Order: sequence, then structure tokens, then C-alpha cells
Amino acid sequence: MKNCPCDSGLAYEECCEPYIKGAKNPPTAEALMRSRYTAYVEHAIDYIVETCTKDEKDKIDIRQTRAWSEKSKWLGLKVLSSERGGPDDAEGKVEFQASYEMDGLRDTHHEKAKFIKKDDRWLYDEGSVVPITIVRAGPKVGRNEPCSCGSGKKYKHCCGK
Repeated sequence: MKNCPCDSGLAYEECCEPYIKGAKNPPTAEALMRSRYTAYVEHAIDYIVETCTKDEKDKIDIRQTRAWSEKSKWLGLKVLSSERGGPDDAEGKVEFQASYEMDGLRDTHHEKAKFIKKDDRWLYDEGSVVPITIVRAGPKVGRNEPCSCGSGKKYKHCCGK
């Protein structure tokens, strides 16, 4: 038995597979979010589409979504927070980070997602990507300092042009 890609600690067959195959519905918003991540790993794009509200379904470019799923090496999922979204709730929010590698570049998709329950079934309603702050690795070179390339010129007259 292989571990479930959603990092729940359970076997795939006991965790997300029954949801993706339509044998049962995820009981919580977080379970739906985890199964949607797993669907990307397993390239089950139909499940991604089926678990969206109508408004979100209309926004999906299926060909592009499938290409992203298939070209990416999925590295892991981290659930950062979950608000409401239990079996008795009508809506919920889940903040998560999905790490992947594509074309040799490693990236993290950080999202705050909203889910709603319609006809006793959880659906992805909308999400907002959380921007990542890039931190400079080294000290900032001032415009009037010598250029770091070693040319002897001021930075503003060399690489800073």
C-alpha cells in the first residue's frame, strides 16, 4: 500500500482514493482540499472539475490544468489552517501550501481556499493565492558603490545600468 499524497499518514486506498473514484464524498472541507491535491498528483482532472462550484468550473482551462498536473513533480502538501468546514457546517476555509517542481524549478502554491457545502457535498468555491515575499540573499549594492562584477566601475555605470 502506498501512502496518500495528501500527507495524511494514511494509505491512499483508505484516504483520498474513495473520494476521487466517487465511492464516497469527503466529509469536511479539509478532506476535499486534500483529495483535490491528490487528484493533481494522480492526474485526475475530472475530479478537480467535478468538485468545483459552477462559477469555478467555468474558469478552468482543462487542457492547461492537465498539463500542469502531468508536467509537475508533486513534492508535498502542508495544511496551515482550517476554519469551520466540518460535517455540520455550510462553508469552510482552508489555507495550504502545495509544493511542486516543474521544468527544473521548485515552487510552492500558497492559497487560502473557500469551500461551500451544496446538496450535502463539499465544493471548492474560490481561492486567493498568497503572495510570496522574496528575500535578497546578499547585501544590496548601492548605485555609487563599486560594481560587484569586479570591473572597477560604479554599479550605476556597469551592471546596474
